Amino acid sequence: MKIVQEISLISVGGFEESGDWSIVRAEIREAISLIVHPPGASNFTINPTKHGNGVKPIKEAGMIALKDRFGWRLETSINYATRSPGKVDATKVLDSYLFALEWETGNISSSHRAINKMVLGLLRGVFLGAVLVLPSRKLYPYLTDRIGNYEELEPYFDVWRAVRLQEGFLAIFVIEHDQVDSNVPTITKGTDGRALV
Repeated sequence: MKIVQEISLISVGGFEESGDWSIVRAEIREAISLIVHPPGASNFTINPTKHGNGVKPIKEAGMIALKDRFGWRLETSINYATRSPGKVDATKVLDSYLFALEWETGNISSSHRAINKMVLGLLRGVFLGAVLVLPSRKLYPYLTDRIGNYEELEPYFDVWRAVRLQEGFLAIFVIEHDQVDSNVPTITKGTDGRALV
């Protein structure tokens, strides 16, 4: 699988130029590049059936790579609000802070919640940085219907860019298939994520 865009939404302080970000960015990029389909292939080929492919196995493959190769924690519980905003898909400890990663598998409302959860963590000083991973508009038609995607989220970027922080970093990574082939099997919801790395 490949990354087709990296968008820095918030960058306050020196994190984006830091060695920590270089490491985190390289780990996220490698985890995404390791996601292949069909299992055993050298890249990610999607069956172009409209809304024919599940999204959770793709996310699970990325999470497995982050955990097994780079020691990220998965499904991290964070309490920084009156009511918990829910677990974060993956976190990495950076000194006394956390770096958070959310991988979109829901609809566009879920994408907004994921970013708001991470922005709140930045505002509360829990997260030093955060990334949302979501599909491109090219990949979107072949995945579960109505999944959140970059083009639907992009009109709201100015809202998050207007957030005032003392320090913090928020980026979006847009992912896409390497190629299309109607002869490869579709990715079902029951597919083992481990088989995709």
